[in-house]
Amino acid sequence: MFPGFDGYEREEFLFEDRPAVIVFPKKKKAGACPALKCEYWNAFPAAEEELLRRGHALLFHKNDDRWARREEIARKARFFRFAAEKYGLPSRAIPVGMSCGGQIAVKFASDFPELVSVLYLDAPVMNYVSCPLGAGVGEELPGGVKEFLDAHGVTLSGLISFRDMPMDRIGDLIRNRIPLALVAGDSDRTVPFAENGIWLQKAYEKTDIPFFFLLKKGCDHHPHGPEDPGELAGFLESFDEKEEKA
Repeated sequence: MFPGFDGYEREEFLFEDRPAVIVFPKKKKAGACPALKCEYWNAFPAAEEELLRRGHALLFHKNDDRWARREEIARKARFFRFAAEKYGLPSRAIPVGMSCGGQIAVKFASDFPELVSVLYLDAPVMNYVSCPLGAGVGEELPGGVKEFLDAHGVTLSGLISFRDMPMDRIGDLIRNRIPLALVAGDSDRTVPFAENGIWLQKAYEKTDIPFFFLLKKGCDHHPHGPEDPGELAGFLESFDEKEEKA
């Protein structure tokens, strides 16, 4: 059901009738916040592999769709709380949001900031008029408009005027001082940076909240992730839970 990450112990199970998986690091690190992949299991997994190597677990719970409906976000929070308790994990996650997974990660952090240590967003969808609609400099996401309309039960006009876009949640991230790692390509035609990730960059650069930013020159939507994930992983694990000293 869940390919990839060969050589690592894993457990696959159902949570609220949906497939889920946890991949365990070979050597557990105390306080290491687990990575919570929000969509596209095993897509461009270099950062997750690096976190596993450093002692972090990896979690995934299959969504009904990729459009960040409120009930999906609430279910993901229930899943994470369940997994953290069952497997003795820290109480905060590192949501990993690539592309449409980015909107899920943003809304998860907005609704449940107490469950988040740091966000890793990679070419995140922040503006639905840009993606899936493709009304700006980019291209319409194949099949994405119908998916969105069906998921949210709105018309095309409803999509254009939708008032719960991921970029509408940036203020919540700032108020809750959630650290952010943002990676994107400057030549992305699917989720153009100038219509999506740039809103995060502008907001975070006005604050003193920890912010890791990488804009890849000449890079389209794929591949996701930095060429060398070491620096990114180092930033992410700097927000691990610290052991209490007696």
